[in-house]
Amino acid sequence: MSTNNTGLDLTKIKPYGDTMNDGMMQFSFTLPVPCCDESKEAAKQLLIKMGIDEPQVVDAKDLGVGYTMFTMYGKCTHTIDYTTIEVPKVDSDVMDIHGVEDFIEANFKRDIVIVGACSGTDAHTVGIDAIMNMKGFDGHYGLERYKGIKAYNLGAQVPNDELIAQAIELNADAIIISQIVTQKDVHIANMTELIELLESEGIRDKVVVCAGGPRISYELAKELGYDAGFGTGSFAEHVASFIVQELVNRGL
Repeated sequence: MSTNNTGLDLTKIKPYGDTMNDGMMQFSFTLPVPCCDESKEAAKQLLIKMGIDEPQVVDAKDLGVGYTMFTMYGKCTHTIDYTTIEVPKVDSDVMDIHGVEDFIEANFKRDIVIVGACSGTDAHTVGIDAIMNMKGFDGHYGLERYKGIKAYNLGAQVPNDELIAQAIELNADAIIISQIVTQKDVHIANMTELIELLESEGIRDKVVVCAGGPRISYELAKELGYDAGFGTGSFAEHVASFIVQELVNRGL
């Protein structure tokens, strides 16, 4: 039996609330019905159908015009075998800023050009700024500070065709995009369009293409044709380390 350092059986894990393996979970959702006893019972029955025992409505707020938001607790009846979990991840060694700079100096006789933008209609620059801008985020310097990297932050709401045109003009080694707005999967369509345009221009294999954002995973990015995806908790050094090593691996 596989266990962790507390002796917990990792082949049968479940949510933890007050007591180990009690299965307690919190839920928050909205139903398109008025706030009343019937809607509260509907919310309970919904959780029961999801495999939740002892569902409790701890708060129900009338949102008006026939909508109610529920906060609920219940006990999960399912378990997960944690020992079987496999998550695709970026296959590169993460270096700090100095490591990346040394790697560039040792492997390239030129600067690495990286063009980034919050592409499509997305107007939220917090993600791309955290990676690109010199000051970076949370003590992690952005790509503009890296010696050996020329970083061009094109900002927000940059159409994919304009982003590609800039990348061609600058002879970019890599393109990185940030996708924050994901309602109705608009990020999927935008990410797909970028890859299709790169392929139509005949330069997809000539650049490293990465995407990042709160709902961007490595697996999703690869599925859509990107070289890597960076989600929450990623910083400039993660992106830079991958790009420079990928360029060497591909002989670009």
